[in-house]
Amino acid sequence: MITQEHIDRSMTYAAYSKLLKDLMAQGKTTGGNQSEDYINYAKLNLQRMFRLDKTIELTEALKAALSKIRSNYTWLVLTEGWCGDAAQNIPVMHFITEACPAIELKLLLRDENLDVMDQYLTEGGRSIPKLICLEKDATAPNGFKEIFVWGPRPAGAQDLMHELKAKNTPLMEKATIIQKWYNADKTLSTQAEFLELVQKMK
Repeated sequence: MITQEHIDRSMTYAAYSKLLKDLMAQGKTTGGNQSEDYINYAKLNLQRMFRLDKTIELTEALKAALSKIRSNYTWLVLTEGWCGDAAQNIPVMHFITEACPAIELKLLLRDENLDVMDQYLTEGGRSIPKLICLEKDATAPNGFKEIFVWGPRPAGAQDLMHELKAKNTPLMEKATIIQKWYNADKTLSTQAEFLELVQKMK
């Protein structure tokens, strides 16, 4: 169960970005796997995050939907610095929450919070990023009401991942193909999915 303690020890996007930069300066990433491959993934993903930070533009439809939100929400996201899907999608979440003061984005490292992660598995796996939208509710046992869950990737990328897994595509090739999908999509699928979800918020 997500508690206020989880929220209290989570990070802002700025703190998360700084953590990833500081670790990379030491030749490290988040989590227990510090292999050369994971460090290389983390380096590429950091570059992708910062590029997206400079290029994302929210659609007019999404901005309009965000302007109608009046209640306060927390978007709690499970992530890690080496995760390619996190690097592609968390900047979008950041831009959305920056455009809507009623939503607070908070980030938790997956491997340090498996008690939360294991409540939100994808097809039995600990896939990230995983976003849980929470609204404060004094009547709930943990003080929060869950509004929706999103992740680990947009439906188009998820369908492609299923195809690649069915073909036993090697990991590096799979990562490259998924990255090309994201490059071509330009965050539009992620924004479209969040538009539908934001419309559930009041």
